[in-house]
Amino acid sequence: MSDWRAAQGWGPDFEEAFAPHASKKLSPARVTLVYRKQLKVLSHRGEHWARTGGTLIHRADNPGELPAVGDWVAARVPDEGEALVHAVLPRRSAFIRKVAGDNAVPQVLATNLDTVLVVMGLDRDFSLRRLERFLTLAWESRASPVVVLNKKDLAEALDAQVERARAISRDAALHVGCALTGEGLEPLAALVGFGKTVALLGSSGVGKSTLVNRLVGAEVMETGGVRDDGRGRHTTTRRELLVLPGGGAIVDTPGLREVQMWAAEDGLAKTFDDVEALARSCRFADCRHDAEPGCAVKAALEDGTLPEERFASWVELQREMAWLKQPRESRGRPESKRRERVGHGVRRK
Repeated sequence: MSDWRAAQGWGPDFEEAFAPHASKKLSPARVTLVYRKQLKVLSHRGEHWARTGGTLIHRADNPGELPAVGDWVAARVPDEGEALVHAVLPRRSAFIRKVAGDNAVPQVLATNLDTVLVVMGLDRDFSLRRLERFLTLAWESRASPVVVLNKKDLAEALDAQVERARAISRDAALHVGCALTGEGLEPLAALVGFGKTVALLGSSGVGKSTLVNRLVGAEVMETGGVRDDGRGRHTTTRRELLVLPGGGAIVDTPGLREVQMWAAEDGLAKTFDDVEALARSCRFADCRHDAEPGCAVKAALEDGTLPEERFASWVELQREMAWLKQPRESRGRPESKRRERVGHGVRRK
C-alpha cells in the first residue's frame, strides 16, 4: 500500500471498493477542499484542482452523494492540470446536516472521520441546546464525538457550565481548556496522527482555528477575535482537509450558526438515552407524555429529575426529523421555523 494512502487512513475496505475502478486507469484520491463548485484532491501525484464528472452528477439523487471533504474517490489524475472525479467510494462515516432554509436537502460537511471535536466557547457562545444538536449529528455520523469547552479563562460560572455540559455529553468524552494557552487540551493530541482524521465543528468565534494551530503545532490557520456583540468572525470560509506532516488530517469548517437536523434517529437515541429510557418505561407504548396515566416522562418532569428544557429539545428534534420524512409535496414550513417567525412577530408588536 502507498505510504501516503496509509497515512490518510486507507484500509482494506477502501481497497476493495476501489478495485472495480483500477482497470479503468483511475487512481485513488482524497478530497481535501470543497468550495462552491471547486474541488481539490490529493493523490500519488500530489494535490490537484479537480471537477466532478458529469455522469457522477447525473446519477446522484441528491447533493449529499457528490464529493465532500474527506471522501476517497476514483479519479483520473494527469501529471499536470485538472483531475476528474468519476466515483465516490463508500464512506466510513459522514457528518450530515440539513441545508439552511426550508429545503429538505442534505449537506455533507465532512466524511471518513475518526473523531468529531464539538467545540463550544464558555463565553457567550455557550448553549446546551446547540450542543445537543451537534452531538446528535456526531453520533449519527459513526465517528466518535468529543466535546471541547474552550475559553476557560472567559467562563463566568465554570463549574456549573461544565457540570451541565457533562450531563448532556453522556458517553462522549469532554475536555475543558483554553486553545490560546493549551491548558487542559493535552489529551487531544492523541486523537491526531498517522491514519487518523479529525473534524472540528462549532460556531464562529469559538476558537476552532486556534485549536487547529495548537494541535498541529504550527500557525496553519488564520485566527481572529469576536465582534463587539459577542458573535464570532468567520476566519474559516470553506471546508478544508489539512494534511499533517506526520500523517493524518484535520478538517476545519466554517462556523455553523444553524444546526438543522438530518435523518439521525440513532444519534438522537444516543444523545437523549436518558429521555428514551424513560419513554420506554411509560405504561403505554404510544404515550405522548402529556396526560396519559403511568407516564414515566411526566413523572420525571414533575419531580425535577428530567429538566423541562431537555425534554422540550428532545421533542423539537423528533419533530424536525418527522418533517423530513414527509413526502415533499405535503411539507409545510418546519414547525420550529414557524414558531420562530411567530415569536419574532410577537416581539415586534
